[in-house]
Amino acid sequence: MTDTITAASAPGTAVADLAIESTGLAKRFGGRPAVAGIDLAVPAGSVYGFLGPNGSGKTTTIRMLVGLIRPSAGGHRLFGQPMPVAAPGVLGRVAALIEGPAFHPYLSGRANLRRLDAADMFADRRTAASRVDAALDRVGLLAAARKPYRAYSLGMRQRLAIAACLRTPRELVVLDEPTNGLDPQGTREIRSLIADLHAGGATVLVSSHLLSEIEQMCSHIGIMSAGRLVAQGPVGQLRAAAGPARVDVDTARPEDAVRVLAACGLTDPAPQPGGARALLGDVDVETIVPALVQAGVPVTGFRVTRPSLEDLFVGLTGEGFDVR
Repeated sequence: MTDTITAASAPGTAVADLAIESTGLAKRFGGRPAVAGIDLAVPAGSVYGFLGPNGSGKTTTIRMLVGLIRPSAGGHRLFGQPMPVAAPGVLGRVAALIEGPAFHPYLSGRANLRRLDAADMFADRRTAASRVDAALDRVGLLAAARKPYRAYSLGMRQRLAIAACLRTPRELVVLDEPTNGLDPQGTREIRSLIADLHAGGATVLVSSHLLSEIEQMCSHIGIMSAGRLVAQGPVGQLRAAAGPARVDVDTARPEDAVRVLAACGLTDPAPQPGGARALLGDVDVETIVPALVQAGVPVTGFRVTRPSLEDLFVGLTGEGFDVR
């Protein structure tokens, strides 16, 4: 298996700067391993995309991180504090949406959030009404605050669950499949909301099986497959691990183009039907076309193809991926 790129080993990231750190974290159900000894490293202040197909162990891992289930082996820290020993002092800094939201069907959206808030030992009772309405407003549900939960659509129910996480400011926000059931506009709004949380200083861990969503939201990514963490690190590092960028030139003089690409410092230049191809490496893209034109090579097309996170995933696991 390809070595995992870890956020902890990235330049400038010390263990003390991690919001979440796990060592050998594992969970077995009966004789079946659901999570097989993973070492998570989520930098404080990051938006960390926890990526993997359904059934890869993401939700089980999250449930262990927030203390809903006990690990079978290994351990983890939140904000540098060992869990579950430090749970009473740490979990008040964490908000989490895990799996399907559970609310009272006969109560309104606002009443459901007020009941949750009343049970929250870390919430300020004096500001409950204003905080609940502010959370509903942030997810676009203030106009439907009086409707009973049973009348909410799937997307509205998902929004209400996210609103439940936003009642009070939290340093770590964990969202398990937050765009599930949302239409494209709702999905864009959730991306914007996550960006706002990040801008406000929160660390956000977002679990998803949709690669395109994770790529647009996250600064760091961890990829799960069959209970194992197969890659982890900043998005740029993971893309680089997938392979170098490739340059394709469309021209009627491929041999001349090959010579110019080599002179520019590109590696492995080779003629192709209708043009030439080479690996970009560290060469500035902006210098290539002017060099070709100056050498008298006619250029009718120019493309830079960078490896995607999907390429990395397939390379690590041999599996396809949902990229909708």
